[in-house]
Amino acid sequence: MVLFTVLALAPGDPFEELATNANVPPEIGQRLRAQFGLDDPLPVRYVHWLTSMVRGDWGFSFQSRMEVDRLILQRLPVSLLVLGSAYGLALLVALPIGVLSALRPYSLFDQIATTIAFIGFSLPTFFTGLLFILVFSIWLDWLPFIYRADVEATGWRFVVEHVRQAAMPVAVLALFQGATLTRFVRASVLDVIGLDYVTTARAKGLSEARTIGKHVIRPALIPVVTVIALQLPTVFAGAVVTEQIFRIPGIGSLLIAAILASDTPVVMAITFVYAVLVVTFNLVADVVYGWLDPRIAYR
Repeated sequence: MVLFTVLALAPGDPFEELATNANVPPEIGQRLRAQFGLDDPLPVRYVHWLTSMVRGDWGFSFQSRMEVDRLILQRLPVSLLVLGSAYGLALLVALPIGVLSALRPYSLFDQIATTIAFIGFSLPTFFTGLLFILVFSIWLDWLPFIYRADVEATGWRFVVEHVRQAAMPVAVLALFQGATLTRFVRASVLDVIGLDYVTTARAKGLSEARTIGKHVIRPALIPVVTVIALQLPTVFAGAVVTEQIFRIPGIGSLLIAAILASDTPVVMAITFVYAVLVVTFNLVADVVYGWLDPRIAYR
């Protein structure tokens, strides 16, 4: 409700271009405003939007001139491909590196991994994105810096072109996400590895691999799962900055365009789905807690 109020009170008119077009009579704009209820009181507009959303009617995009659900479904595959690949790559890199760094604290490997993670976490994605474009697109001319959803190719050439244009945005996002997860995994494993029950497991003669795998890593992943559960919904919401830099036609760029155009139905639909995903993934994380640590029981 707060977001809806802010969007309603913000300056801008979704049919402003009609008002500035001398070929369009003013009655057309007034008729459209009346059709979509833009002249109704704010509480009435909010109740109408909420009841329509509950019924499955996500509304009509003023800017794109199409149904909001169709518009989001058009943009969703690109966001899932780029952000999903980036997050999967970040997990594959961060989990083993974070665990190895914690098992060998202050070693050469740990110092190198911690330094790289610190740099990756500190650099904003807009800086690394521009740096990648400068190096790999302008200087070396290896990769395209504009993402095109309509690649004119077939077969393996189609796959190669998509991989080439997705390489830089995936690397930028994976660097930031991987650095964040590496720091969390390392800190969590260090907290668990010195506990008494781990020392007891070693004293009973358990192998080091079984002790680490069963008694250290699983409980240490609980705070990491919390971080992952909070970050996974962003795969739907899109990476706003990265999508703007590489011109990726995903959910993030759609959200920015909708905000600038005062396209309230699109902004509210994306925000609503994002909020539902946050709640859903947090519930999933609570269930995973019990699997990772048998000491956690649900009654």
